[in-house]
Amino acid sequence: MKGNQIYIHGEKAYIVLSQRPIYSFAPKMDEAPNMEYVQEYMKWLKADHVLQTQTHFMFCETIPDVDFENVE
Repeated sequence: MKGNQIYIHGEKAYIVLSQRPIYSFAPKMDEAPNMEYVQEYMKWLKADHVLQTQTHFMFCETIPDVDFENVE
């Protein structure tokens, strides 16, 4: 993936640090992913959140909400 993308999920915004196919974390192509591998990869990337599509894991950094006050 070139550059980081911003992804909106619900009411939260995330910076997508990396996307990897689900099968990358499975012992075999047709098996379920090993979630310990997913967690370790997340820590290595310094991501704080993982989102899953039908085909990929998205390793993300949460964009914090900003509290602001309108100034007139």
